[in-house]
Parts: sequence; structure tokens; C-alpha cells
Amino acid sequence: MNIDGVSTGVVLDHIQAGKSMKIYELMKLDKMKCCVAIIQNAESGKYGLKDIIKVDGEVDLDYKMLGYIDPNITVNIVKDGQLQEKVHLDLPETLTNVIKCKNPRCISSVEQEIPHKFKLANKERKVYRCIYCDAEYSE
Repeated sequence: MNIDGVSTGVVLDHIQAGKSMKIYELMKLDKMKCCVAIIQNAESGKYGLKDIIKVDGEVDLDYKMLGYIDPNITVNIVKDGQLQEKVHLDLPETLTNVIKCKNPRCISSVEQEIPHKFKLANKERKVYRCIYCDAEYSE
């Protein structure tokens, strides 16, 4: 298989196998007018299997969203064919409009314009709590 390198854009590496399509949807990569390559189930000495997303074009990155989906993702920023920056992610302390409160009585569920905001409650278990109603969210 031959997938060209990125001249100016981003490479998301070390994505947990199977999570690349969720990132693709949340980043709205289908709406972009640039080349996007998704590699699924690539062999990785460190993780066994991994996914990779390559975007050859300018893209706004939501590091909190990416860190929430998989804190092991490595973000490689490429400009003019050269690696400019390598960012290692972690679970974010706060999330806004990445997950939605499941409590039907929560103000964020009732009022459409209220953002869904969560605060990290337990890092080991990846548990977040709604800042409005204190409802717990975990995968």
C-alpha cells in the first residue's frame, strides 16, 4: 500500500485501533477540500494495532476532544514537508460540547444553546461530571 506523505497538514498517530472514524466524524474531515487518509489496524510495536489519520491541508485541531477520545494520540504538525511540532496528548481536565449530558432534567439538555460542559472526576476510570447537574459520564 502506498500513501504519500503530508506536505502541509497534520498526522494523527497512535490512535487506538477502531477509533479513527469517530475522530473523522468529530473533526468533520468529510467537509474538508483536502486529501485525508485513514489507515486502520496498522501494526504497532508499542500498541499492537493502531489507526493513523493523515490530513494534507490546514485543519483546526481540538486537542481536548482528541485527548478525550484517546490520550495516547501523537499529533504531528507538518509544514513544507518537514515535521514542525510533535504534541503528546493527555486526558483533558474540562470538555465542552464533546460529550452530552444524559440527564434529561439537566439545563444543558433542556436549553439547546447551553454548552455541554464536563469536568474530569476520575482520571484512572475516565469519568467526567456535568458542571450543571453533577451527572456522571463514562464510556
